[in-house]
Amino acid sequence: MPDKEGIRELFDDIAPGYDSFNHRSSFGADRSWRRKAVREIADTTRPIQVLDVATGTADFAIAVADKAAPGSHVTGIDISEGMLRIGRGKCQGKPIDLLTAQAEDLPFPDSSFDRVCVAFGVRNFEDRAKGLAEMCRVLRKGGKLVILELSYPANRLIRFFYELYSLRVLPRMGARMTGNLDAFTYLPESILRFPLPAAFMPMLHEAGFNTVRHKQFIFGVCRMYVAYK
Repeated sequence: MPDKEGIRELFDDIAPGYDSFNHRSSFGADRSWRRKAVREIADTTRPIQVLDVATGTADFAIAVADKAAPGSHVTGIDISEGMLRIGRGKCQGKPIDLLTAQAEDLPFPDSSFDRVCVAFGVRNFEDRAKGLAEMCRVLRKGGKLVILELSYPANRLIRFFYELYSLRVLPRMGARMTGNLDAFTYLPESILRFPLPAAFMPMLHEAGFNTVRHKQFIFGVCRMYVAYK
């Protein structure tokens, strides 16, 4: 896995084509997954403070801001200035601030947010345990963490075709769209390395969350974790 600087450079390089790649490679399913996660986050009854970690081009931050109650505010952080530059262009006029920061060292006081969310970014954390602990630290008591992450199916037959698609087809698709084959070789491999629920849910408990639940979409191609402080 690349180090933090390598991850930053990778996402800076592919930022212009990243949104299009996500939509095309998932056949549009990423939008449906985000909508399901937004329903877990966006409180429509009262204003809330939301932190979107690894916000990328801010698609998820925008979806949350659009659904949350008036007076709510979303702060998005990412290590890639290239991604944030595109995100800022999309966030004009919305209650969203985008900052350059890393998940393992969040620049916020304890108990700053009612909700924390990460969409397709946890697998890129340089220190996953520290990143989870930091998200717990900045979350208020009774607050909620929602994580969307790509994974791989437990069913062996489905996994075979999924690996064929993700390891053979996706890198070529990403390279055609962005010119960066290395990035789209790393990204599918990072999905295959990400722990399954039996290993990841205990990590959330160890980070300080007391209740954790999990839901899978499309046979486990995407998984949503919801954890409470």
